[in-house]
This record gives sequence, C-alpha cells and structure tokens, in this order.
Amino acid sequence: MKRIKIKEALLQGKAGDEILIKGWVRTFRSNRFIHINDGSTIHNLQAVLDFENFDEQELKRITTGACLALEGSLVESMGKGQHIEMQVTKFEILGECDPNVYPLQPKKHSLEFLRSIAHLRPRTNTFGAVLRVRHALAYAIHNYFNNKGFFYLHTPIITGSDCEGAGEMFRVSTLDPRNLPKNEDGTIDYSKDFFGRETNLTVSGQLEGELGAMAISEIYTFGPTFRAENSNTPRHLAEFWMIEPEMAFCDLNDNMDLAEDFLKYLIQYALNTCADDLQFLSARQQEEEKNKPQDQRSMELLEKLKFIIDNRFARITYTEAIDILENSKPNKKGQFQFPISGFGTDLQSEHERYLVEKHFKCPVILTDYPKEIKAFYMKQNPDGKTVRAMDILFPGIGEIVGGSQREESYDKLLNRIHELGLKEEDFWWYLDTRRFGSAEHSGFGLGFERLVLFVTGMSNIRDVIPFPRTPKSAEF
Repeated sequence: MKRIKIKEALLQGKAGDEILIKGWVRTFRSNRFIHINDGSTIHNLQAVLDFENFDEQELKRITTGACLALEGSLVESMGKGQHIEMQVTKFEILGECDPNVYPLQPKKHSLEFLRSIAHLRPRTNTFGAVLRVRHALAYAIHNYFNNKGFFYLHTPIITGSDCEGAGEMFRVSTLDPRNLPKNEDGTIDYSKDFFGRETNLTVSGQLEGELGAMAISEIYTFGPTFRAENSNTPRHLAEFWMIEPEMAFCDLNDNMDLAEDFLKYLIQYALNTCADDLQFLSARQQEEEKNKPQDQRSMELLEKLKFIIDNRFARITYTEAIDILENSKPNKKGQFQFPISGFGTDLQSEHERYLVEKHFKCPVILTDYPKEIKAFYMKQNPDGKTVRAMDILFPGIGEIVGGSQREESYDKLLNRIHELGLKEEDFWWYLDTRRFGSAEHSGFGLGFERLVLFVTGMSNIRDVIPFPRTPKSAEF
C-alpha cells in the first residue's frame, strides 16, 4: 500500500478508505488513542487502536516521539475536533523514542528552551507552522518574479567588496592564523591567501545584481547574506536570507510601485495557502499577549496581514516625516527613547512605528533621505543633500524593505566613493557599468526572515529560521 500524507487523509479521505500513513506520535492516550503528525499539516490525525487486537508489549513501545507506520481504515469520528479518524489494523514502529529523555513532552515549552533543541523543534505545532509559512513565502517570491519576467541571478557568497560600507563582515581565509604572512609594514599579506586578496562573506548581492540588470534588464537575487554584528536583539541574525530585485530603466516611483505590489502579493499568497497555520499562529500570539495591557498588545495577526493588503501605502519624504515627528505628542512630551532633533536624525523603530500605527494608520514609504545616512550607491538629488532612497514601514516591525534609485552617473558615483573613503580599486567593475552604456536603474532589498517574522507574528527572528546563527551560537 502506498503511503499518503496526513494532510491528504484529512482533506480528501472519506469513511471506508483503506490507507497507510507514517509519522511521529504527538500523544498516546490510554494505550488506545494516537495523535500522529507527519508535518504536512498543523492538524494531527487521531488513530484508534483496539488494544485487544494487539500485543501489550508492542503497545508499550509506542511513546511520544516514536515514528510509526499505521495501516487501517478511515471512519467518521465521534469525538470533538476532527470529522474523521483512523481505525488501525496494523502498525509498525519505525523508530523508537525513549520517553524518559525525549525533551518534547506534550506540554508547553518556552521558545528559549526550544532554541536549545533546534534539531527537534520543527516537530512542535508552532515551528511546523512557521516552516510551512516560510516555504510558502519562498515559493511565492520565485513565482512572483517569474511571472513578471525577471531572471533569477545567483550572486557570489564570497566577495572582496563591502556593499554597505559597514565593515562588519566575516573574513574568508585559508591562511594559518598561527603563522600569518606579513608585509613589510606588519599587515597581513593576503596575496598569499587562497584568492590572493582579502575576502569576506557577502552582506548583500546588490552590487552584482546591478551588473545583471545592466545586461538582461530585470533580475532578482535570493540568497544567504552575513553580518558580523555583535547584536543579540530579537531583530538580528548573523546569517539571513535576502531578496534583492534590480531593474534597468526603472526610477524610484517604479521601484516603490513594484515593492508595494510584491509585498501585497506575498501576504495574500500566505493567507490563501497557509490559512490553518496562520489561524493557529494568531491564536498562539493572542494567548501569549493576553496578560499585556491592551495598548501594548500586537494587532491580531490576520487583521494585521489584511491591513497591508487593503491599504494603499502612504508616500512621504524623509523631511516631511521629520516635521511630523518633531511636532508629535510623544516627541514634545519626551516619550521617544530617541528624541527627534531635526534633519539628519537617523530614524529608529519607534519613530517608524509611530508614523505607521498612529499618524497615517497605513503602511508608509519614506523617500529622499539625507545622503550622509545612506549608502554610497544611491542616486543623488539636485539639492545636494538627499538621495533617491526609499524605506517601507510596516506596523509592529518598522522598516521591512530598503531600496533606492541607483546613481547612474560615473562622476557622481566616483566622487561619492572618494568622499566616504572607500577604495576605488575595489569597485572598478561596478564603476565600469557607468562607463559602458549606463542607464537609469533601481532596486530594493527585503530581508526574508523579517518578512517571515511579520507574517507569522513571532516575536524573535531566531524563531523563523531553522537554525539561527547569532553571537556565541553556531550549533546544529
């Protein structure tokens, strides 16, 4: 008999069907009722054993966490919570599980504890739901861009340039740290290294993505990126995934239009395909927050997702946002942790959330930031003070997308590289695209984990990636 998934059995099965399922035991009650799950759905299938028909010693080997193959027929369920259940005629224990040491007992576990057993946490309802939503969003990303005629470009993971100019990068080297070759001035001689120069793990595929856009017009990257930032906040990872489209013949307005449409598509896709998982995650979030004061609770998850889809994103300049924030009650009453002090202030999450949740009450796109607080590659405005940047702000999370129109002028880009003290020789190939057939182009970056965090309603980014990489933590 061919195995079917539990999701298929619950959705399409009918009384009288003979089936074979395989999965892991969530609970086993009274040596009779097994709740079994194979990860295909948030819902367990109840399987009923008539213990008089089975060997008592064999039944004792069925424990929480054990892996089973069950054969039998589907029957209408008399119990609450399911319309159908399985009457087992034959079972096989594929993998035993010692209940005395198995850490996932049928009780509530803290997220902190589950991070310490990341190899097992996908078996829980919460993490099974998160991983299914994560998969759906990843699929939707490729589907969206494919339907738009974009080409998927694989950009390098090992790079010799720092896209963001932050300097917080992981070095890649084969040199022996106990016997490093040195130059005459005492610095490390990277000419003796594997690549013949200093190299790092990438923080972004954007620069290489631009090269693709300047040849085949519209590309996107979707790959791992790395930041050696010693941060333990619930919003930071050392290894995460980024989606970065780059489009030739595209200005900032085109860029904003695409980003808004893209985000709405992804969220609608999740609502359409992961309804059961999202309902579960919504109930979980409400349970977690029920003891918080009303004004500190998050927006209900499904309501929050529909809030994005149903509203047109407000579009304002950074200068207009600063004016709104300076004159806001929280700023005047000293309630912001980081007070607004005029043009040039680097906006924090609390400011971004105020604009979205209190002032505009819809998603917000901020544009035209001061050039001093943005990256070197952004197109400079005629005022000489601002650049054609854009950030998209969401409720609860603040910035979710950052992008810009890229500077297509060779002279302006070169001057900006020099202004920031970057090495011209590190960007010779990037500058070449401005020398040989330059064109107006734009792009943006969406942190995948931040998107999954928003869509699932989880509170810590370490809980939306299977194996989080953070300071002092690289297990599994």
